Amino acid sequence: MNTSSRGLVAAALLALLVGGCAAPTGMMQPTERSPEALLAQAEQQAAEPAADSRLEAALILARRGEAAKAKEIAAGLDDTALGAERRQAWALLLSRLGLEAEDPDSVLKATALLDVDMTLEPDAANNLRYRRGLALGMLGEPLDAAKAMLAAQAASGSEVPNDAIWQQLTRLTAQERIALRDEADALTRGWLSLLELQRQSGGDVDRLLDQISNWRAEHHDHPAARQPPAELLALRELRGTRIDRIAILLPESGPLASVAGRIRQGIETRHAQARRQGSAAPALDFIDSSQRDLNTLYAEATMRGAQVVIGPLSKRKVSELEQRQRLPLPTLALNYGTATRNNAENLFQYGLSAEDEARQVASRAARDGHRRAAAMVPNNAWGRRVGTAYRETFEDQGGDIGHLMHYDPKALVNDSVKRLLDLSGQVDMLFLLGLPSYARQVPPTLDYQKVPDLPVYTTSQAYEGRPQPRVDHDLNGVRFVEIPWLIPDAAVGGAEALPYYESYRRLSAEIDDPALLKLSAMGVDAYELGLRLPQFQAIHGSELFGATGTLRAASDGRIQRQLPWAEFIDGRPQPPLRAEGERVLGSTAASRERQGDDQP
Repeated sequence: MNTSSRGLVAAALLALLVGGCAAPTGMMQPTERSPEALLAQAEQQAAEPAADSRLEAALILARRGEAAKAKEIAAGLDDTALGAERRQAWALLLSRLGLEAEDPDSVLKATALLDVDMTLEPDAANNLRYRRGLALGMLGEPLDAAKAMLAAQAASGSEVPNDAIWQQLTRLTAQERIALRDEADALTRGWLSLLELQRQSGGDVDRLLDQISNWRAEHHDHPAARQPPAELLALRELRGTRIDRIAILLPESGPLASVAGRIRQGIETRHAQARRQGSAAPALDFIDSSQRDLNTLYAEATMRGAQVVIGPLSKRKVSELEQRQRLPLPTLALNYGTATRNNAENLFQYGLSAEDEARQVASRAARDGHRRAAAMVPNNAWGRRVGTAYRETFEDQGGDIGHLMHYDPKALVNDSVKRLLDLSGQVDMLFLLGLPSYARQVPPTLDYQKVPDLPVYTTSQAYEGRPQPRVDHDLNGVRFVEIPWLIPDAAVGGAEALPYYESYRRLSAEIDDPALLKLSAMGVDAYELGLRLPQFQAIHGSELFGATGTLRAASDGRIQRQLPWAEFIDGRPQPPLRAEGERVLGSTAASRERQGDDQP
């Protein structure tokens, strides 16, 4: 679940959308009865009056501020036994309480009334549409969330949901934007054209502000022209803050030099492409960080007139930075430090963290309905860190870990899997962290152990980065996350829709090894993040749809990546299978057996 915006969304809704909906009209009683008496009475009544008594008890409790108890009662009553007016009141109550409690499932249960063949008051129907959209956004479904809120806005013309609509639109992938555009009305086309301006700005705030001004003149009747999203309004404070010079601290010798070289290749390629496209591109100063201390490096960056620093790459140096109170220049470190929390003002941290991927896998598994997991991670420091990240997130989402195994990569896979299943008991999914050679052995072993339908989720480490249907067919049915540049068909519907496609085209032609291409993609995104550091500092929640995923800064400045999902189908990464519009795993046993006629 996407927790970063839930409180903001709920607060905005409560402040702006539902001022008069806490106690629906016609529900107040001259002398209010005891909720306990009403609930006791319901136990003795037939279905219809019992539902009405329970609703009345929930309404009274909500008015008294006992929201948790009111929500429990409202969620548990049989709404189908209520009359039309009371059922509408029930939906408004439960959806409001669900948003207050950041419980999107309750909101979706209440707003399912929109799909029932009954007449709702127009204002009530629009409130429920908005709330459905907010709940879907909380669940990480930006396309469906945007559709729901845009439908409500089309009916009402209100500017109230503009910030929430914009938040979801900025999270759409290229493929989702195309899907939304294909069925767009004038309202939605206006939003999408505004979004396109923002995405093509390249971090040039002055240019973007001028384009937004022109857009508002052309779309003067659009809700976003009358009241632009707060994120865009906040950009006005950044006018004149364009980044003209960036210092890049990378080692030119030592154990990290080869990694640094690939990151530099990505930075330089994206910089050159921006210039060719006519974007305002800053001067780049590469400074060798191999032998010099941080104070010396910052002194040189300042002397050269840098406004932003990208680097350092060393985890030791990043750990030293995050213990400082403040850095002299806004800095995008290219690694994560070892502290629990980044304490330094002006410091952002960005890297290709497997822990981030494990957290995303855990959240997705919980959203898919899994509640008890088995987990396999390598028995080393890396595996333990990633396993802990998965466990903590899955448990935070209400899940339970039957057993977290730290396996020996050199041991027989069958022995490890059998032991894991024996220790885990009844589980409904498996989280696997492993390199491709190991990961490919796990699904056939599950078949052998007579659990062929056990869903398997994994991270990008299980994929070598290029389609290999002959060797990857044993992974059929396995779901994983990966950077867009390595799964273009699954992520965005084809390479030409990738972010920074021209840079991708040039780098993928020059680099044959997917692991090295991933490092260059990191360089591309580091360049784009560097340009946007003032925006990330000024506008909480800013995001970049980049080569390595959708990037956003946590409250402590650590950049979190949200990666697209893929599923091995016929040995190739493809969009995950859906059944009747729902996100569900297909039969893994059946999909493993499909090998298709198109294999080379």
